[in-house]
Amino acid sequence: MEYTIIVYEAEEGGYWTKVPALPGCGSQGETFDEALANTREAIESHILALREDGQEIPVELSSMYGKVKVAV
Repeated sequence: MEYTIIVYEAEEGGYWTKVPALPGCGSQGETFDEALANTREAIESHILALREDGQEIPVELSSMYGKVKVAV
């Protein structure tokens, strides 16, 4: 399975992530690579917990991301 993750720079340094298809799932790390590795582990744990609870495993649908500028 593949899931899209969003990686953010943390204000205090390092990175934090979220997985849009798996609400509540994400992680963090001091480096980008560490954040990715930790997120992979978080996804695996999240899916395992869903299976143990007998819940359906979300499958990610196609998605697009973009940025928009707004006047404030």
